[in-house]
Amino acid sequence: MSDRVGAVVQTVLIVATFAVSGALAGVVWEWLWDPPVGIVIRGEWFLEPAGPDFAFSGTGWYVVVALIAGALTALALGWLWPRHEIASLVAMVVGSMLAGWVMFKVGHALGPQDPQLLAVGKADLTTLPSDLLLVGADEQPRLFSLESSALAAFPVGSLVAAVYAFLVVSGRGSSRRG
Repeated sequence: MSDRVGAVVQTVLIVATFAVSGALAGVVWEWLWDPPVGIVIRGEWFLEPAGPDFAFSGTGWYVVVALIAGALTALALGWLWPRHEIASLVAMVVGSMLAGWVMFKVGHALGPQDPQLLAVGKADLTTLPSDLLLVGADEQPRLFSLESSALAAFPVGSLVAAVYAFLVVSGRGSSRRG
């Protein structure tokens, strides 16, 4: 019975650690991102200059930060808690998905407000910064959906690092002789 309790405690701690990691990654994401600027024309906001290379910067930084944060979190957890591998793997899957969502919510909340809402009533040619979003996702992506493929970055980074931690670092991947 105590082995089950240990697995449950480990699972909860792993998910909580990922949630904290996601919040910190959201702060880093917003800090690294340089918001593109747009202009107001007839009460509507338009990205200026328009184009995917300007609108994509938030998504690009999200992927970079999420991959690194996910990998570092999974490596640290793999070294700290090598027991209960199945429980750890399940917790890492759920925790990394939660972390990616938390990262988006924190970064979006820290970033500039929606320029479409701010543009109403502003004079033409007023400049406003873009808000921090992911390409392909609306403002409220759901926790366990992949509206934007960028939301898969945290789980991918985590699971690749978890495989490394469980198989290579712990020595379980090496063949034993004798």
